[in-house]
Amino acid sequence: VQLQASGGGLVQPGGSLRLSCAASGLTFSSYVMGWFRQAPGKEREFVAAISWSGGSIYYADVVKGRFTISRDNTKNTVYLQMNSLKPEDTAIYYCAALDARSSWYPKMKNMYEYAYWGQGTQVTVSS
Repeated sequence: VQLQASGGGLVQPGGSLRLSCAASGLTFSSYVMGWFRQAPGKEREFVAAISWSGGSIYYADVVKGRFTISRDNTKNTVYLQMNSLKPEDTAIYYCAALDARSSWYPKMKNMYEYAYWGQGTQVTVSS
């Protein structure tokens, strides 16, 4: 199984970035996909999750209204559109896969419940 995250970079406050995470080696539509982030000196935190069908979506309060998670099961890819970026959004962003065949709803914000992880992509918001 491989999750390949991309799309990070340096952006000014108020700018936008779109992260992608391409999955291979797993039945993509059987997994809830999540995005987490980890800033220097801080714990990894939940950002967003999307159900296998895309019909259920959840966000951390700190990104709600600014970030949009989506997925394309025909391309085995999950996306994170990030708008109105703030310096405090600076972090390494990770995508992860959670088995949707389990009772996933109470687990989706818990990083330890995710079976597979991407390598992370750096997002830096700075002027």
